[in-house]
Amino acid sequence: MTAIVIIGAGECGVRAAFALREQGFDGNVTLIGAETPLPYERPPLSKYLTAAAKPIRPEDAYAEKAIDLRLGTRVSRLDPASRSVALDDGETLTYDKLLLATGARARLFAGMEGCLTLRSDRDAAAIHTRLKPGARIGIIGGGFIGLELAATARKAGAEVTVIEAGPRLLGRAVPEEIAAVVRDRHAVEGIRLLIGAGVTMADARKITLTDGQVLDFDMVIAGVGALPDTALAEAAGLAVDNGVVVDRDFRATDPHVFAAGDCCNFAWHDARVRLESWKAAQDQGAHVAASMLGRAEPYAKVPWFWSDQYDLTLQVAGLFDMALPVRSRETGDETRLVFQCNAAGHLAAAAGIGPGNTIAKDLRILEKLIERAAIVDPDVLADPSQNLKRQLKAA
Repeated sequence: MTAIVIIGAGECGVRAAFALREQGFDGNVTLIGAETPLPYERPPLSKYLTAAAKPIRPEDAYAEKAIDLRLGTRVSRLDPASRSVALDDGETLTYDKLLLATGARARLFAGMEGCLTLRSDRDAAAIHTRLKPGARIGIIGGGFIGLELAATARKAGAEVTVIEAGPRLLGRAVPEEIAAVVRDRHAVEGIRLLIGAGVTMADARKITLTDGQVLDFDMVIAGVGALPDTALAEAAGLAVDNGVVVDRDFRATDPHVFAAGDCCNFAWHDARVRLESWKAAQDQGAHVAASMLGRAEPYAKVPWFWSDQYDLTLQVAGLFDMALPVRSRETGDETRLVFQCNAAGHLAAAAGIGPGNTIAKDLRILEKLIERAAIVDPDVLADPSQNLKRQLKAA
């Protein structure tokens, strides 16, 4: 009987395991997770003061689909030659196909080793229990994680300082027009923003800036990005370059090994990219399941991100080139919508921000236009009198 082993029980690994069953695979499926809790959703950890992590699937669903879920289990070695994985308890599993869905781990720059980070439910519990009225919270990093934590901490009544080394917030994620809305809202909420401020050293209670200033806090959190978890792949001799390098079918450099989710480097349009995204983990999990069964079509899902901060929802479809100009579409006083076309005239990226789901419908249409590689007239997209649905029908 054919056996598929999946290393990593996060969003991507779980989605792949269930997608295999949905697509008719009746061989053995083993899903290995290093954490002991039932696989859970990670996005809410930074967005809400949650009492408990939300399971991705109920516990009985795994048994119902005959998925052998191994929790609290680490893989010590991957051997592509013998198609086997060695577990830390001494057991060895053999496979016909293997999926690496090992995700990513929090980045910590030298000198920040004592800071808290947010990646797991345990990390969230350690942080949330200390978010109280008057608590002094220092957050290093003005990206999605740092700003979501800042909003969560402020709603809990904490005094929050966000330190960003770059010239603006969200410098790698969204254009300035959207980042400015986020910046202004945090300022209104009482967040202290130190932008363009470098950090030379930090620990759990103190941050030293490059200008020599020392800031004291009750808790310091570093939200300075994540690194792909590729140790197993590297030790096994697989190609790794900012993630496990995969082809159009998400196959690694060994024909029986695949990789997907936060840990993989894949081709999208004319570039190699690695995404840290709940939506990408879901999409790639389903896609790689089909690939392992020899049924996949070319991967065409558009990168998509979202962030909840206060009552604002920020959504991004596609990948912006921050060196190129963007256009705006007038949407009303409470919302902003921007987009970018590439040199060939294709819609390449779009982003919007507003209360609740006010920009969701427009972003969904623009996402579909990006997915279809539509050539668009930017003047038409920028004109609020032009119906976006008509542009989609014409694409």
